[in-house]
Amino acid sequence: MSMEYETIAKRLETISAIPVTPFHPVTKRIDWAALEQNIHFLLEQGLQVIVPCGNTSEFYSLTLEEAKAEIAKVVEIVNGRALVVAGVGYSTETAILLGEYAQAAGADAVMIHQPIHPYATSRGVYTYFKTVIESLAIPSVLYFKDPHISDDILLQLALLPKLVGIKYAVNDLPRFAQLCRNMPKHSSVKLICGTAEKWAPFFLTAGASGFTSGLVNVHPTLSFELLQAFRSGNMAAMWAIWEKTVPFENLRAKYNNGNNVVVVKEAMNQIGHYAGATREPVDPLDERDRAEVRAILEGWGLPTARSGDNERPRSH
Repeated sequence: MSMEYETIAKRLETISAIPVTPFHPVTKRIDWAALEQNIHFLLEQGLQVIVPCGNTSEFYSLTLEEAKAEIAKVVEIVNGRALVVAGVGYSTETAILLGEYAQAAGADAVMIHQPIHPYATSRGVYTYFKTVIESLAIPSVLYFKDPHISDDILLQLALLPKLVGIKYAVNDLPRFAQLCRNMPKHSSVKLICGTAEKWAPFFLTAGASGFTSGLVNVHPTLSFELLQAFRSGNMAAMWAIWEKTVPFENLRAKYNNGNNVVVVKEAMNQIGHYAGATREPVDPLDERDRAEVRAILEGWGLPTARSGDNERPRSH
């Protein structure tokens, strides 16, 4: 791994923010002004890694042109103040084309989504990741979330100079700990907890260098306090903070993770950080879940302006 890639890998040792994509509640078009406001919020709160076109960004509901536009817009807004890791995916050719676009737009790296295919094999996934990684000049982070795919492919891919990180989203702690122990000795690849604050303390203890977060769009202070408490060895404080995040993350996990994005958007809307609506196949929250979001926010001491996501804040 070159010095440049090692530097980028080192910068992943933190919280990776996955921003939402704000959609207008009627037209479902992207609200670019709201996206800009939300990215500025993340930067002002000290986030150093921003991942446009992640799953919390509703990547799979974006057209390719929208994905390109979002990557370019985020790079422009960030303007070198944080690492921009652009999500790419779909077919091998499409992932490469998106990666080349991200590269030309000025992204620092790409995050390669795990290929969505009903008949994937470990060797096939290895080939997919390897082909995309080697086709781009900028470094790559892998998004690994299928428990049926062997971790052995990650150990092989970790030998590639342009791989700088693995976002690991399989909640099997003994398996992840073994992966950490088996990583090639000279690899600078950073292993990142890909399942947010609920799982972060466990993955960090097992050897992760950081974690991804959707919560940072709402209450980044909690996320940073959790990471800092772990790093300082203050386990009592870490678990106290963790307990505050769990109800939010549990609500996101409801309906087989169907609530993952919409809970974040609802929370943002309720505190006045416009996130808009979700696109199909994600439903709006029902009244019961909206009320639970409100109760969680109030428990954190965050003032809630309203419930629902159909009214755009007047500040826009």
